[in-house]
Amino acid sequence: MTAERTGRWPVWLTPNLRVLCAVSFLADTASELVYPVLPIFLTTVLGAPAAVVGGVEGAAEATAALTKIVVGRLGDRRRKRPLIAVGYALAALGKIIVAAAMIWPLVLAGRCVDRLGKGVRNAPRDALLMVGADPTRRGRIFGIHRAADTAGAVVGPALGLGLYELLGHHIRPLLMIAVVPAFAAVALVAAVREKPPTVTTFAADSAVVDTPGRLLPARLRTVITVLTVFSLVNFPDSLLLLRAHQLGLSVAGVIVGYIAYNAAYALLSYPAGAVSDSLPRHFVFAGGLVCFAVGYLGLGLAHSPAWVFVVLPVYGGFAAATDGVGKAWIADLAPAAHQSTAQGVYQGLTGAAVLVAGLWAGLFWQTDGRTPLLISGSVALVLAVVLALTGSRLSRAGVAHGDVAPVGR
Repeated sequence: MTAERTGRWPVWLTPNLRVLCAVSFLADTASELVYPVLPIFLTTVLGAPAAVVGGVEGAAEATAALTKIVVGRLGDRRRKRPLIAVGYALAALGKIIVAAAMIWPLVLAGRCVDRLGKGVRNAPRDALLMVGADPTRRGRIFGIHRAADTAGAVVGPALGLGLYELLGHHIRPLLMIAVVPAFAAVALVAAVREKPPTVTTFAADSAVVDTPGRLLPARLRTVITVLTVFSLVNFPDSLLLLRAHQLGLSVAGVIVGYIAYNAAYALLSYPAGAVSDSLPRHFVFAGGLVCFAVGYLGLGLAHSPAWVFVVLPVYGGFAAATDGVGKAWIADLAPAAHQSTAQGVYQGLTGAAVLVAGLWAGLFWQTDGRTPLLISGSVALVLAVVLALTGSRLSRAGVAHGDVAPVGR
């Protein structure tokens, strides 16, 4: 045993981190098993118009975004494990509602309950990952967690595609099967360990009557604002898959492309997080924006379906270099007593911005699916350059509320 390892595990790879990686893997397997076939279920099985597909997902994601902001604050005032458990339980319940639905409004209700669960669990979970964490290993921590989570997004669609063929293209049994890993994730949360909040922290926290955003340092609010502005051109991935279909891929081909994207995301998440522990996080994030630009511009300019299998894995590099790295960046700048609030505000505002991006991109899409891709890709490329040149002013964490500034920031 050394300072770097405890038994066979690195010190930073704590029991809670290992458990939450497994929980996220199971939960994402369940979610992504359903995601590719849900539009087909709505339109062909339940007879919903195509516009309902976008409406259902928009309402579901709006629910998640709003809930993250509200519950993020609660995660700093209460124990986090019960919130995490409730969040995963709501997600499992939502999948039951969807599987049992006979009319599309029930699918809407189920998806909203599912995403409500996501909103309840995410900020407290990400804050719990930071409890006792080595500030010089935050990128690795979030990177390995995102890798485990996204591995579920590889296994889920692959399993769904295989079961779809095995079940004779019957979708409802597939939706019921997805409930199993969802409830397994809920059960595994029991293995998470958390110390009760100290009396001092709780009392001080309870005395605060300000809004969540005002609890955060000015530099952190600036970073959240910048990343939220970028999210206004980061529209939902479902439109990228629609573009792949427009280029000539079959439904199975689109799912394979989606799996390729998630495989790249999963494989690159930990290395990107580890690099961000050595280099300033804004450099790694800017590199992710370059991958975003390649993905969007590539799909916008492509004329052959073969390019989808080149471009989507590169786009997976964007998610790997921004998702966990972005959370680590927020954790660097947030006071210890407000980690959950910071993650909730960041994830909630950027999630809401993605919804806005989906609205304007969807309007353009009615006339030309290439235009929103070219606009977003160009904006991301400019922002990558700006962030690389000026982002150092946003990456220097100060000493706030008695916290020690992270090493190298």
